[in-house]
Amino acid sequence: MAIFDLFSKRQKRLRGEIPDIYTYDNIPQNLRVQIVHIIRDCIGQRKEYHDDQAGQAYEFIYNTLCREYGLFQLIEDSYRETPFEQVLNFLLQTNNTEEVLDVIELTFKYIDKIIKPNYQKYSYNTNYKIKPDDAISELNERFKENGIGYSFTASEIIRIDSTYIHAEVAKPTISLLASRKFSGANEEYLKAHEHYRHGRNKECLTECLKAFESTMKIICKEKGWTFNQTDTAKKLIQVCFQNGLVPTFTQNQFTSLQNLLESGIPTIRNKLGGHGQGQTPQIVDDEMTRYGLNLTGTNIIFLVEQSQLK
Repeated sequence: MAIFDLFSKRQKRLRGEIPDIYTYDNIPQNLRVQIVHIIRDCIGQRKEYHDDQAGQAYEFIYNTLCREYGLFQLIEDSYRETPFEQVLNFLLQTNNTEEVLDVIELTFKYIDKIIKPNYQKYSYNTNYKIKPDDAISELNERFKENGIGYSFTASEIIRIDSTYIHAEVAKPTISLLASRKFSGANEEYLKAHEHYRHGRNKECLTECLKAFESTMKIICKEKGWTFNQTDTAKKLIQVCFQNGLVPTFTQNQFTSLQNLLESGIPTIRNKLGGHGQGQTPQIVDDEMTRYGLNLTGTNIIFLVEQSQLK
């Protein structure tokens, strides 16, 4: 369903009331209601005399959340409520932002992974109003519209700090790693985003390095270049350059890039995230972590595009 640029929205923009800084610790009630509308319109409800696939969707989401939270029901004293009612009421009522994001992520993961691939059969059995891709697109637009720094990408909620960086680095990186041969690197890069969302900065940098190294190992393996599985990032970078991953006629232009690759991610991780802390615990701030996360994505994009293994 289209997002309308209402008169009140235009007036808010004119008054400078549209948020230009992302927030992360509160999902406002109006946004929760908008998301409920999206979910209901996409999952729909059962058509008469057909299988109740919409009901099965809500039951799966409800049972999964109850099991993971160690609960018998999401909302106390609500035995008479259906899974459909409990899931959406829980989304509207919980005071825990991470629980709100849990419901959103799990529900839209179901839409993306279960409903979308079986869309023809699903749409035949249910009264839906919007398609899965349109639902995901609207969710992300609603996040942006409300100044909430999250995006549903690659079937996961990830934190974003800059719309430009997300569009030009994070999403292209995840897209490039989506092929089966890069599945390991993709999993590690998504884990880095997950750690970053929860403020686990050292773990984020560690997964960044793993994703960076995995990408190079996959390229080396696919190209038949000699390397060891135990090689560090620095050795893998040398193998990539020695085998002409960067064309010879542009080699000099990429000298600075080689220095960046050798001293960027590995150095950040080695100095801040991957070794013993000694007597004084090391603190990795958000700015350094964000830099490492974005630098990882930029370097992965370059390496995969140069390897032509998309």
